[in-house]
Amino acid sequence: MQTIAKGSLVLVTGATGYIGGRLVPRLLQAGYRVRCLVRDPARLQGRPWLDQVEVASGDVMRPESLAPAMTGVAAAYYLVHSMAGGQGFHERDLAAARHFGATAAAAGVGRIVYLGGLGDPATQLSQHLRSRQQTGEALRASGVPVTEFRAGVIVGSGSISFELIRYLIERLPVMICPQWLYTCIQPIGIRNVLEYLIAALETPESAGEIVEIGGADVLTYGDMMLGYARARGLKRRLVPIPILTPRLSSYWVHLVTPIPAAIAQPLIEGLRNEVIVRDDKARRLFPEIVPFGYQRAVELALARLDSGEVETMWSDALMTTQGDVPAVVLSTLEGMNLEHRQRHVPEPAETVFRAFAGLGGSRGWLYMNWVWHLRGLLDRLVGGVGMRRGRRDPDNLRVGEALDFWRVEAVEPDHLIRLRAEMKVPGRAWLQFHVHPQPGGGSVLSQTAYFAPKGLWGLVYWYGLYPIHQVIFAGMIRKIAERAARLEAAGRG
Repeated sequence: MQTIAKGSLVLVTGATGYIGGRLVPRLLQAGYRVRCLVRDPARLQGRPWLDQVEVASGDVMRPESLAPAMTGVAAAYYLVHSMAGGQGFHERDLAAARHFGATAAAAGVGRIVYLGGLGDPATQLSQHLRSRQQTGEALRASGVPVTEFRAGVIVGSGSISFELIRYLIERLPVMICPQWLYTCIQPIGIRNVLEYLIAALETPESAGEIVEIGGADVLTYGDMMLGYARARGLKRRLVPIPILTPRLSSYWVHLVTPIPAAIAQPLIEGLRNEVIVRDDKARRLFPEIVPFGYQRAVELALARLDSGEVETMWSDALMTTQGDVPAVVLSTLEGMNLEHRQRHVPEPAETVFRAFAGLGGSRGWLYMNWVWHLRGLLDRLVGGVGMRRGRRDPDNLRVGEALDFWRVEAVEPDHLIRLRAEMKVPGRAWLQFHVHPQPGGGSVLSQTAYFAPKGLWGLVYWYGLYPIHQVIFAGMIRKIAERAARLEAAGRG
């Protein structure tokens, strides 16, 4: 087995997700050519590296779509999995891996690099961890040499494990602790994970190997929580109780953090398993990588958050209460209700765009913000995503990322933003802002709420809330215009 030479073409799946979105620019920096396999190329819009990569449209569940993406590829990263369980997720994961492996073999791909889950296969692993390891087996069955890394908890700004700890510790001075908080685990920083993934290409000895990776510390999830509290200068107390099951724990996490119960439950079930590195293969194959400890990983993550330089977040992937629904281009209004508002403003289009592109997150929605938070709370109570996901960056939006209880569906710089609702509603809803420059100066700001009702309850929902929507949307467009005026004045000052 040979080294994957610099300048070779490398395929990355999962480029819209947490790991893949950070891997791509580092591969480019390392001297590789990169092709991203995505279901919807529009979801890469806004990535600073987009003009440096090739983009191939394809779906691992549709094997006929994979062959064009594999042409000329020397190595491929497989970073796809079903985090939110649901019925049949295990079978879908295995089918996807078989499709990918078979196509890679037919295309002559020299290596597959896969990031799976850490855990002793001889023990009673959770269904999620077992599925991650069996996915590696399905990839190896193709005959293509596979380097499978197995990691446990990954710590980094925006990672699901770090966000779980961050929200719990920031909000709860005293926490009841189920038994899984005292299982031994070996967390690893996201920087070390990326180092291993890239080093595999330059280490031919790693082909065909299962490599367990972890940080410098073995500790419990409770230790991780208290370690985060120390880094933030917070005093926190953990109170152990024996009766909180993973299912009940996931509901608790659902109410307190941005992570929905459907995603929290498989994550928590995996934490019942001891996930520690059992051999030194990583050190022998990659002696140049020296994993750092948990406290250092927390410090790096907090520094990223404080500076506003979070590259990717766990919520970038399309894991929602409504499932992985495709983007909809609103070219027809048949069957839709809409509420459209328009306002002439003296500011230029680029300033008005900045005003509505900065909505949500810690800045809020400018008008009757308490109503937005009440709607988010009600959504959480019925199993929805709620408002706690916030936004990745206070001013910049990318297609595909979460924004409170919306998903960014379209971004046209200095012109348009469209958001798709991910709260639980009896139908499908969008909120769109767009601005058009006027020949004589100034702009026209438009704001449109679209709703495609589902059955009678959808109509009841739309017309029942229409009076409050009139008040909120009228106030919001006025506040956007006022914010645009402030931004323009600040730019002149």
